Amino acid sequence: MSLNFPNLSRSYDSTRHAVRFWGYDSAMETSFFVMADALRHLQPGIRPDEESLLQAFDTNRELICAAATKVYKRGNKGSYDLGPTNF
Repeated sequence: MSLNFPNLSRSYDSTRHAVRFWGYDSAMETSFFVMADALRHLQPGIRPDEESLLQAFDTNRELICAAATKVYKRGNKGSYDLGPTNF
């Protein structure tokens, strides 16, 4: 299993209160969601609005991708949620 994150796109999902991004294992695309509370854990004091959460994601992208890789190794699902306990 070799997970990569070549797509730098990310978006805020207001229904899940999370930032969504994608990882790729060969041709397989997997969705990841970093929950807003996880982003506030990584960057305490940020505002809970979309712009601030996306900035927190961008600032912590390397750490988030590393956490996503660890979660992905636990099994292959369609999508994964990353919460505060993943960091």
